[in-house]
Amino acid sequence: MIRINLLAVERATSKKRAAALPVGQKLTICCSLILVLAGGFIGWRYSSLSRDSARVDAEIAAAQQETVRLHSIIQQVQQFEQRKAQLQQRVVLIEQLRKGQSGPVHMLDQISRSLPSMLWLTELKQISETVVMIEGRSSTITGLSEFVAALEASGYFKRSVEIVSTTTESLPQPPGELIKFVIKAEFQVPGAAAVVQPNSRQSSVVSQ
Repeated sequence: MIRINLLAVERATSKKRAAALPVGQKLTICCSLILVLAGGFIGWRYSSLSRDSARVDAEIAAAQQETVRLHSIIQQVQQFEQRKAQLQQRVVLIEQLRKGQSGPVHMLDQISRSLPSMLWLTELKQISETVVMIEGRSSTITGLSEFVAALEASGYFKRSVEIVSTTTESLPQPPGELIKFVIKAEFQVPGAAAVVQPNSRQSSVVSQ
C-alpha cells in the first residue's frame, strides 16, 4: 500500500509563499524610502528657494529705499545750486546798483572840480549810465577850453570830450557877451577795461 504525505507538500508550498513575501515588502519599503527622500529633497529645495526669494526681495526693497534716498539728495543738491545761482545774481545786482549809485556822485564831483573861474553850469542831463550832456555859460572861450581839458585830464571822462555847440549872447554890462555852450562827455572809472551801459534813459540832474 502506497502512502502519500500530502501534509509535507502543503508545508513546502507554505514555505515558498513565506519566502516570496519579503521580496514584495522590500520593494514596498524601497519605494517608500524613495518617495520619502524625494519629498524631503523637494521640501528642502522649496525652503531654499523661498529663502533666496525672500533675500532677493529684501535686497530689492533696500535698493528702492536707497534710490529714494539718493533722489532726495539729488533734489537737495539741485535746490542748493538754484539757491546759489540766485544769491550770485543778487550779489551781481547789488554790485551793479552800488556802482550805479557811486557813478553819478563821482561824475558830479569831477565836473565840479573841473570848473574854472567865470564858468558856470545851467543844466546837466544824463542820457545814459555814463554819457552826460553839460550846458552852461562862460565869459571867455578860453574858460570853456580849460573846462574841457580839465575833464579829459581828470581820467574820469573818455577822450575826447565833445563840444556840441557854442553860441554868443550879448550883455548890456561887462563882460559884454557870454558864450553859451553844450558839451557831451562820457564818464568812466579810471583803469576800467570796459563800462557796461544799461538801457538809455534821460534825466535832468542839475537844472537852473
